[in-house]
Amino acid sequence: MPLLMRIGRHHLKNRLIVAPMAGVTDRPFRQLCKKLGAGMAVSEMVTSNSLLYGSAKTARRANHEGEVDPISVQIAGADPQMMAEAARHNVDRGAQIIDINMGCPAKKVCNVMAGSALLQDEALVGRILDAVVTAVPEVPVTLKIRTGWDREHRNALNILKIAENAGVQALAMHGRTRACAYTGEAEYDTIRAVKAEARIPVIANGDITTPEKAQYVLEYTGADAVMIGRAAQGRPWIFREIEHFLATGAHLPQPEVAEIHAVLLEHIHDLYAFYGDVTGVRVARKHISWYTRGLVGSSAFRRTMNQLDSVAEQLAVVNEYFAQAARADDRLRYETGHDNNNAEDMPAASRLAA
Repeated sequence: MPLLMRIGRHHLKNRLIVAPMAGVTDRPFRQLCKKLGAGMAVSEMVTSNSLLYGSAKTARRANHEGEVDPISVQIAGADPQMMAEAARHNVDRGAQIIDINMGCPAKKVCNVMAGSALLQDEALVGRILDAVVTAVPEVPVTLKIRTGWDREHRNALNILKIAENAGVQALAMHGRTRACAYTGEAEYDTIRAVKAEARIPVIANGDITTPEKAQYVLEYTGADAVMIGRAAQGRPWIFREIEHFLATGAHLPQPEVAEIHAVLLEHIHDLYAFYGDVTGVRVARKHISWYTRGLVGSSAFRRTMNQLDSVAEQLAVVNEYFAQAARADDRLRYETGHDNNNAEDMPAASRLAA
């Protein structure tokens, strides 16, 4: 059994980390993923522009009230001193780990030479890392990157050395270049090469969607942990599934319709409390859509749900939809004789697929 992941003084309970995702990894989502098995969850990007510190969005992203340790906050920007100040600002508000974004491929980020665009300027990478590590000596600093700017310029090994020299304490890497964005398939050879040279923990990211894929990536790359992003959208229990599989080689039963309903309700009630009713309803829409992917009648349900503007309406439609889905699940179970508690049986989402 490999040693569990450690970042600075923080010992993670397992090797499974929630990837930072803009508009997704808010506090309610991070908390839910941690509850369902994730060892750590990294926040969505927080700007390094101090002029925006007073905005409602930035204030919410700095709200970690009640959050389970360790609290990892990702900052983004291209100016070393502004990034240093952003690190201090977030540590003062509860951040226990500062993560630096040099992996985001979004145009609005790269167009201001932040995110993965920074990989083109290794000298600037060094200045940013030096400034941030020096600014917050009391907390560990981690770095998220891609394999390079494009396929002809994969410079992850160079970035690793710069990061280690600056005192960065862990490196997460998505197995695509900036130019690839999210197209094609992630490759793990570069991550494997970086891990072979690394003196700090390396976290592998990209296309990890199943327990088997997580096990393969860990074994092939030698990475210390895996980072999971899009596969957890509407499926936060993926972390407990992977943890169980890595420990036993067996699959947990897929969640029943009733559990999906219960997890969704917990999630959206937390969103209402965190954002307020008006914004909470809007934010909840995308999560509800993800939770219901593959369930019978979900396309029509989502069209209806996306027109609703109040908490009461949204909850009523969600509850009625899942009541119908549960009845369909029970009927199919009766007709086929499947035991839903058997891990070898079809998962609920597959049984109910239209």
